[in-house]
Amino acid sequence: MKKTLTCIECPLGCEIEVTMNGDEIVSIVGNGCLRGKAYAENEVTCPKRVVTSTVRAENGALVPVKTDAPVKKSEMFEIMQKINAVKVKLPVKIGDILLENISDGANLIATGNEE
Repeated sequence: MKKTLTCIECPLGCEIEVTMNGDEIVSIVGNGCLRGKAYAENEVTCPKRVVTSTVRAENGALVPVKTDAPVKKSEMFEIMQKINAVKVKLPVKIGDILLENISDGANLIATGNEE
């Protein structure tokens, strides 16, 4: 089976073709760099993404957040439930960890300053 992907690791957007035999990768062609190869390998075996969202502060303000590492796409629903349950106490600074180990060691961090 062949899967065609558009790489999102850099602005080039290489079209990568991955040939699979069941769950085994047989070949990867079309990547312009090693990051593209790694992206294709991960995308066909266990796709991951950085999650960006907002959480509420105790005063009702919205605080922008993201995971500090990619998390499994298959866990997005559970991760968003955890994010939606978070309430933070202000002040919050960029990089503050708001929820530790939201998934596989990834933390939820603030991406904006809120006073």
